[in-house]
Amino acid sequence: MEGRLQVQSFVSGDCYDENGNNNGSNLSTLHMGQYTISDTQNKFTVIGCDSYGYIRGKIGEKNYSAGCISSCDNLDDVTDGSCSGFGSCQTDIPKGLKELKSRPIALTEVKINLSATITETVPTSVDWAITGQGKCEEARNNQSYYACKENSDCYEPPDHSAEGYLCKCKDGYQGNPYISNDCKDIDECKLGNVTCHDQASCVNTEGNFTCECLKGYKGDGKVCIPNQLPVTKICLEELKKATNNFDEKRIIGRGGYGTVYKGFLIDSNPVAIKKSKIVDQSQIEQFINEVTVLSQINHRNVVKLLGCCLETQVPLLVYEYVTNGTLFEHIHNNDNAPTIPWETRLRIAAETAGVLSYLHSAAATQIIHRDVKSSNILLDDNFTAKVSDFGASKLVPMDVTQLSTMVQGTLGYLDPEYLHTSQLTEKSDVYSFGVVLVELMTGMKVVSFDRHEAERGLVMYFLFSLKGDSLFEILENSIVNDDNKEQMREVAELARRCLQVKGEERPTMKEVAMELEGLRRMNKHLWDNGEVNIEETEHLLSEASYACNYDDGGNSTAAYDSMKDHTPVALHGGR
Repeated sequence: MEGRLQVQSFVSGDCYDENGNNNGSNLSTLHMGQYTISDTQNKFTVIGCDSYGYIRGKIGEKNYSAGCISSCDNLDDVTDGSCSGFGSCQTDIPKGLKELKSRPIALTEVKINLSATITETVPTSVDWAITGQGKCEEARNNQSYYACKENSDCYEPPDHSAEGYLCKCKDGYQGNPYISNDCKDIDECKLGNVTCHDQASCVNTEGNFTCECLKGYKGDGKVCIPNQLPVTKICLEELKKATNNFDEKRIIGRGGYGTVYKGFLIDSNPVAIKKSKIVDQSQIEQFINEVTVLSQINHRNVVKLLGCCLETQVPLLVYEYVTNGTLFEHIHNNDNAPTIPWETRLRIAAETAGVLSYLHSAAATQIIHRDVKSSNILLDDNFTAKVSDFGASKLVPMDVTQLSTMVQGTLGYLDPEYLHTSQLTEKSDVYSFGVVLVELMTGMKVVSFDRHEAERGLVMYFLFSLKGDSLFEILENSIVNDDNKEQMREVAELARRCLQVKGEERPTMKEVAMELEGLRRMNKHLWDNGEVNIEETEHLLSEASYACNYDDGGNSTAAYDSMKDHTPVALHGGR
């Protein structure tokens, strides 16, 4: 049906036996009438030593001839199976050739015999087309002779030698386009190669199919969302106005997922609008996932999802605008901006740990973030942490301790155990958070090819330095002082435990959050009140642990209980 078929054409030969006696020669002729010898599917090949082969034919009314010479001085030079080189040669077949004659000629006395198996015939590809009516446009205008029947289209293959046109069934149909009513509808739903959403069913239609959302969902079948969407719906026109039609000057972030724009809604409040740069099922699934996950979260240190727009192929998500960029930008900035002091970094770490602890143990359904990194921690003007980007997050059903998933995450932050086993647990977030802690302490990027080979991966560099008692050689100089060295050792030790290769040996995020909050409270108590006596210090270090609670707004109130497992901090001169 594609306008191409195979015929057998005779091989011409000029062959000799082992004694050099000629076994006779023959001329081969191929005449195809209305068919055209394909110029893209055939080659003219000569096999032999010191041999010349040529073809002659006609293209229209013009004569055509071409040939090639094959030579070899030694049998060892010949490559077995090669059609071009020593012992063989090839030349192209011209476009439009409908007949040809071929003949080989031995140029010199035969000295070398090739033991080649030569068949009497070889398959030859020829092109055919509907002729005598011109090409498609002209043929359509002459319906009396037009060959393409119902539910079919006329086309002209670009690599076709034959003049004229061909027919094919339209998309969604199959059969013989040259027979009336033979192009029948394909049931794509039964074939199973449709692209409906998980919450949609396939419905076959004439020449196509549609996707219909299941009960309880709505949408176009490729984007099915719950009927009761837990966010406000915002129209596309409003978002275009908010971003000046998605002007590039409004872009505040780019990533693998797409682009984030800053916009101003009718009430003049700034918002951040996430727009996918590609349209595929994975992006739609991430949207559904992010809306579903964020509907389960109520925490002041999580970026709020304000609404969404369902008028585009991949819905647009609208978030609260967080004013001060990402943690990554602040600790890896190249603009000589003031560095964030250690006390603020410790607070950011504690706030982020509090969010992850809440997700793992206090949300309505356990949530694993799965992409914890410094670029997903936003900061407001007061450097308050706001955890963002829940597109890859997983809701963990009750009584399920681990999930088998396709590995997803960011190089350098990815839990090695998860990478190896594909078994996702809450401890995967713990590892990623440990990497963020190391970033906060060192100011170094997680992966950098600007560093020496042994130092390119920050985690291994950090663990090696910690083991070699050279921790302070890799910490960011501007945040280290005599007053916070012991505290930084404590945080470094906590990071080390988070970075254990085996997940079961890592602490929980609840334990991490409590320890960081305890370090902050101790620090605030000791330094903000000036001179402190030893009795107060001992009381603080031996204080009984408190439960980690969350109020209705998701705010963490955690005390510190892990100091009793560590050596008390030495305090000199009341400091």
